[in-house]
Amino acid sequence: MFNSVKNLLLNDATKLPSLIDLHSHFLPDIDDGCESVEDSLKLITQMKKLGYKKLITTPHIMSKKYPNTIQSIKKSLFEIRGMLKVKNIDIELEASAEYYFDNHFIDLVLNKELLYFGDNYILFELPYTTRPLLLEEMIVKMVSLGYKPVLAHPERYRFLREVTEYRKLKSLGLFFQVNINSLEGYYGHEVQKKAIMLSQKGMVDFIGSDIHHQKHMDSYKESIFSENTKMLFKKNKILNDYI
Repeated sequence: MFNSVKNLLLNDATKLPSLIDLHSHFLPDIDDGCESVEDSLKLITQMKKLGYKKLITTPHIMSKKYPNTIQSIKKSLFEIRGMLKVKNIDIELEASAEYYFDNHFIDLVLNKELLYFGDNYILFELPYTTRPLLLEEMIVKMVSLGYKPVLAHPERYRFLREVTEYRKLKSLGLFFQVNINSLEGYYGHEVQKKAIMLSQKGMVDFIGSDIHHQKHMDSYKESIFSENTKMLFKKNKILNDYI
């Protein structure tokens, strides 16, 4: 009986707090996400069953490890869109990128060669353990160029601990995107604690699934309907459905 009720909840689109996901790794064989077209279709189908209407998938761009380009991402996107049509999977799929903060990213910013989503939003991530040089300067530069920088999973960076540090970054024009799985402890207790702190302080602008594989998906199906997620939407103005 419990599983039947649970499955009904997971497939009830009216229970979904947002109809747009903007952080995932669904394009196949392009980064550390889906390994095949079959994996992509399987995960995208599960997102549709959850009630999602639109996915903005964001493959890594990391110069040495995942040297993707706007062209390679768009090529992969076109191929998956074709397969979705063949399989009659009716969901809107777009692509941006999750940029790694390195010298290549700085060059792309300065040359205005970034793959944005929505109204010039740019999703980027940082090294997990070390604050990069020029972080504040590049946030200010992106804003001055008309971009809207979005920091992926700010709760996961070990060098960011205090609410004052987060507030300083936000004061520069930075948006925060928290991973839903973080709220339920998928990445560990410290990450969960910071995700809940950002949520309670009303500092979250976007949420994301950051799904790479089925294990992420299984956790996400539990987390998206949790009390912590409900609390996040009560205390924050989440912008997912406005892009």
